Amino acid sequence: MSGETLQRAALVECADDFDAINKLYRERRWSDGLPIVPPTVDRVERMLRHARRPADQVVARIAPGFGAATVERIAINAVLAGCDPDYMPALIAAVEAVADPAFNLQGIQATTNPVAVWIIVNGPLARELGVNATFNCLGEGAWANATLGRALRLVLRNIGGALPGEMDRATQGQPGKYSFCCAENEAESPWESLHVERGFSSDQSTVTVVGAEGTMNMNTHAKDAVDLLRVIAETMVHPASNEYCHGGEPWIMIAPEHAEILRRAGLSKADVKAQLWELTKMPASRMAAKDLLRVKSSRTEELGEIGHDTLLTISHQPQDICLMVAGGPGTHSVYVPCFGNSKAITRVVDTAG
Repeated sequence: MSGETLQRAALVECADDFDAINKLYRERRWSDGLPIVPPTVDRVERMLRHARRPADQVVARIAPGFGAATVERIAINAVLAGCDPDYMPALIAAVEAVADPAFNLQGIQATTNPVAVWIIVNGPLARELGVNATFNCLGEGAWANATLGRALRLVLRNIGGALPGEMDRATQGQPGKYSFCCAENEAESPWESLHVERGFSSDQSTVTVVGAEGTMNMNTHAKDAVDLLRVIAETMVHPASNEYCHGGEPWIMIAPEHAEILRRAGLSKADVKAQLWELTKMPASRMAAKDLLRVKSSRTEELGEIGHDTLLTISHQPQDICLMVAGGPGTHSVYVPCFGNSKAITRVVDTAG
């Protein structure tokens, strides 16, 4: 059996043995620590038939090593991750999105922060591919969620060169660096969907990439919108925060049950964002002394002279707080703090036949 390496000019000959192939990938640091699907020529060609682009087309240069993410190299990583071939257009769109300068992939890939790239899929394709938006949407159990998220991480690692302890300097990292992908639960949202809010039509399919630092469960049985927003805001306020330091894009995954409480109160998405922005203002005195110096360096032009009594905002403006509805029944919403020096990017998936 032969499998193509990530450098297309070379061909690696290996015994037709699953264990031997995985041992080779471990030794060469081409895997993420989990078993891989051998990227045989046949498997890669099946992926390429769904890509709708030439195999040698460069989709993006991937920081920090700025390797060329050709369609073929993306396909190889999709095979490694276990993707179905029809996932290729979504994966290509995600690769394009992370390379947008506003996403700051260089910073995300090389930081000591535990930041992972979160993919959110919207539109008809999410349903067609079976990307989970309900029960356990950030957990295991959905093939599309697991393999799409993993494939993008392998692209970042194998093409971008972000190997742990080398260019990837994360102090601890996080499990989302294996895979971090879900869809929005558009069917149970009282508001316009994420991609429509971001300027796309409801019948378009999109992927949005987010530089996410982790997840915080917010289990509240509050039945009043004022009470609900207060406890969400108090969860978001924390002084050891990149968001307060730089002005970020905090994300809230609202459970359908909590979204219904806000809907009954007559609150639009903009209303929720405005209230959370006010409720999350934090005195600068809560920052550590060294961190306050970073805040002054980063935000004085925006906020003016910053003293201990200055109220720091979690984002530059209310609309920078990002809301989406996701998950199944239950009283659990999720706060997803972001990297701070990154903007979420949305790209349309090419679904033309």
